Amino acid sequence: MTKKIYLSPPHMGNKEFEFVRDAFESNWIAPLGPHVDAFEQEFTEYIGIKHACALSSGTAAVHLSLRIINVTQGDYVFCSSLTFAASANPVLYEKAIPVFIDSNEKTWNMCPIALERAFVETKKVGKFPNVAIVTNLYGQSADYEPILDICNQYNVPVIEDAAENLGATYKGKYSGALGKLGVFSFNGNKIITTSSGGMLVSNDKELIDKARFLATQARDSALHYEHSEIGYNYRISNILAAIGRGQLRVLEDRIKAKRKVFERYYKALSQIEGINFMPEADYGRSTRWLTTLTVDSEKTGINRTDIINALEKENIEARPVWKPMHLQPLYKDSAYYTAIEGISISDRLFKDGLCLPSGSELTEQNQDRIISIIVDCLKMF
Repeated sequence: MTKKIYLSPPHMGNKEFEFVRDAFESNWIAPLGPHVDAFEQEFTEYIGIKHACALSSGTAAVHLSLRIINVTQGDYVFCSSLTFAASANPVLYEKAIPVFIDSNEKTWNMCPIALERAFVETKKVGKFPNVAIVTNLYGQSADYEPILDICNQYNVPVIEDAAENLGATYKGKYSGALGKLGVFSFNGNKIITTSSGGMLVSNDKELIDKARFLATQARDSALHYEHSEIGYNYRISNILAAIGRGQLRVLEDRIKAKRKVFERYYKALSQIEGINFMPEADYGRSTRWLTTLTVDSEKTGINRTDIINALEKENIEARPVWKPMHLQPLYKDSAYYTAIEGISISDRLFKDGLCLPSGSELTEQNQDRIISIIVDCLKMF
């Protein structure tokens, strides 16, 4: 069997090992150290924000965001529905109540009209959210101008979940720097990786200082180990931060490579009736972290699962887009708001949506193989 082609495998550069070797030689192995400090500083400089706290995962960053904004039991939290569970699960950590918002068909991200409707409906029962978590999907920023206008009208802060779109832009600003807090992930499949890791950013120093305190077991200032509140072991290690520093230096190259992969798929498949790629909004740059598209079964004669299965037979990984949170068994009783009653964009995107292999090291030969399998699959029906 040919070597497996993964959806989005790690892609190491030339500087990572140099930084890791420095960590070994200086014996900064345990959590924290000079590479953590440098990684945070370099990261803030890249995205144009003042403060950052490097963490063990993007999930930890979401959780700490809720803690430092003082979300507690019974509070409402508005969340994107079309997203990975890690965007919403921390709401349950704090025994708060997630309320899910549908996507916009033009961006696949949170729909401002559905968001406004959620505010209007919850206002009727006198229950405003404490925060909104807006996820940026597959390398593209949500449309933050109307989202922030709506949330500011109700005095509700926004957590920008930018785990999937580091390097993307929105009207001249980098994603992650648009909300009250920004969240990033460096999981192994992300556009840059530290194997596992995350970052929480903000222009509010007090919030990041509080996050840093909670992330290091909430240890009070004392000679002995003193704890007045619950903390977490959420900080990244000096070694992983060293990897992140090397990865950050090749981020723009990775974006170019990801976009090139998308362009080759688009050129080969976009003219096929029933195949529609995730649009790129005109307000900024998508990184095309994953190349995603929808397959209209009525027009093509096949569905997205047929393509996934055909690729799997050739040892090639492809996946459906995220299953919306409001369809997950864990959240079956949660409220869900769409722009138009009874019409769910997220449901349709999940039913028809497909993620293709999008690694920044994907060779043209392997990509041609993937395209050929898809075309053959379409011809069979």
